[in-house]
Amino acid sequence: MPLIVNLRTLAQTPVRLRGELTPAELELDLRDEIIQINTPIEHDLEVEQHGDELLVRGRVRVMLECECVRCLRRFQLPLVLDPYTLLVPLSGEEALTPDHDNADLTPWVRDDMLLELPQHPLCKADCAGLKKPAQNQTRRSGGTSESGASAWAALNKLKL
Repeated sequence: MPLIVNLRTLAQTPVRLRGELTPAELELDLRDEIIQINTPIEHDLEVEQHGDELLVRGRVRVMLECECVRCLRRFQLPLVLDPYTLLVPLSGEEALTPDHDNADLTPWVRDDMLLELPQHPLCKADCAGLKKPAQNQTRRSGGTSESGASAWAALNKLKL
């Protein structure tokens, strides 16, 4: 169930939203090979109305399945928004549009989560990356080995 609050109830008392959302309910379709969200998103939020704005405070947490951009190893990375604070306008250009006195906070929470995703996830800060081949092994590139003359050597012999 999306993060929906009733504005009439909010006018009288704050509302607490606590539970879990699936990535589909939060409409988190990452289409990313490096970062995946396969577990429910836990949320514990309190929503209050202050004049023409909704104040949302609390915590949002999910476990990300990532692939290290250096060594290509799979690892889990927690994404925690704590403390999480959101101010949603009820009037103006970017105002929340209620549907029969119900306000859906899902798009705002989803956008904040997407902004917090790591751009280049690393399994550890000092990840050395992929292992280099041993020194005694030779790679063949264009028919020559690394120990032999480079591919540019033939070009250096040209007299132009």
